[in-house]
Amino acid sequence: MYSMPTLETERVILRVPTMEDWPEYSELMVSERSVFMGGPFSLAAAWGLFCHDVAQWALMGFGALTIEERRSGQCLGQVGVNSGPLFPEYELGWLIYSHAEGKGFAYEAALELKRWAYHERKLETLVSYVDPLNIRSRSLAERLGAKLDAAAPRQDPTDLVYRHPFE
Repeated sequence: MYSMPTLETERVILRVPTMEDWPEYSELMVSERSVFMGGPFSLAAAWGLFCHDVAQWALMGFGALTIEERRSGQCLGQVGVNSGPLFPEYELGWLIYSHAEGKGFAYEAALELKRWAYHERKLETLVSYVDPLNIRSRSLAERLGAKLDAAAPRQDPTDLVYRHPFE
């Protein structure tokens, strides 16, 4: 059994998702804003994804963490390492709620989780699967230092694969 870490940076706390996080998560996942993640999803499918994000911790030792703003305690989104039969490689992924976009929170959270994955869990590689039309996520992957890897395996053949350097 794996434990879920709590990670902290200057502005955010990455913590275990709770039921209090569900309303904003479900709102995003049933909306058009989730189109680059395979959505919009039904409410039932969104619930399954939320539970999947938490269950991966017990099954795989990885999963999603809620991004909470340290100053206000407000939920800003999610960052996670995905693995298992649906992912050819360990994936560093993120989602950010509209009220937190463009403020660097996703970058700060993803950078900290990447550090944890490489240095604490000793992963040798991380990728991000990004829809080619998702300019914001492409920019974030590049800001994190990731480079396109056209030869990498992918679940969705249309995704771009960004490979994150070990740091």
